[in-house]
Amino acid sequence: MQKNIFPDELKNKMEKSAIIAVLVIDNADDAVPLAKTLLDGGIDIMELTLRTPAAIAALKEIKSKVPEMTAGIGTILRPDQVIEAKEAGAVFGVAPGFNPRIVAKAKELGLPFAPGICTPSEIEWALEAGCEILKFFPSETCGGLKNLSAMAAPYAHLNLRYIPLGGLKQENFAEYLKNPAVIAVGGSWLALRDEINKNDWKTIKEKASKARETINSIRG
Repeated sequence: MQKNIFPDELKNKMEKSAIIAVLVIDNADDAVPLAKTLLDGGIDIMELTLRTPAAIAALKEIKSKVPEMTAGIGTILRPDQVIEAKEAGAVFGVAPGFNPRIVAKAKELGLPFAPGICTPSEIEWALEAGCEILKFFPSETCGGLKNLSAMAAPYAHLNLRYIPLGGLKQENFAEYLKNPAVIAVGGSWLALRDEINKNDWKTIKEKASKARETINSIRG
C-alpha cells in the first residue's frame, strides 16, 4: 500500500525543530503576532487546531504574512476538513485518533498526515494505511514515555516516528526527545489559549525560548 509520505524536507525540519507548538486560536487577528512571537522564541513549526472557527483563517494569515513559519492543521475529524486544510495551505495534518477515511482522503490529496495512536492495534491500523509518523495521544495518561518505548519496540525496524502530545510540559518533555523514535513533541503549553486571547506575547516568547534552550542541549 502506498505510504502517506512526509517529504524528507519536512521530516528533517520536524526532527531539527523537535517541537510543534499546538495552538487554539479564537481570533484570526492574533495569528500573525503569535507566529512572529514563536519564531522570535525559536519555534518554527505550529499546529493550528480545528477547535475554533478561526483556525483556517488563522492559517491563511500565517501563510500569507509569516511564510517562514511551517503551519499545519490539527484536530482533523472529518474528510471534508482534510480538503479545507489542504486548500488553505496546511503543510501537514494531525488527528487525535485513527480514522481510515481521513487518512485515505489525506493520501488522495497529498497532505502529509499523522493520525493519533495509543495502542499497538492502532499502530498496526496506521501501518496498514501507510502512515509513517504517528501522534502518541494522550501521551501521559496512556503511560507516558515508558509505555511508548515498550509499545514502539516491535515496530522499530519499520522506522516509525512519533509525536507525543498530552500532558507534556517544560518539566518533562526533554526525556521524550532522548528517545530516538520521537521525531518531535507537541507543545501545547507554549502558548495557552488564555495567553493568546490576552496577547501575552512576552510570556509566550519566554516559554518558547526556554523550550528551545532545552532542545538545543539535547539535539544541538
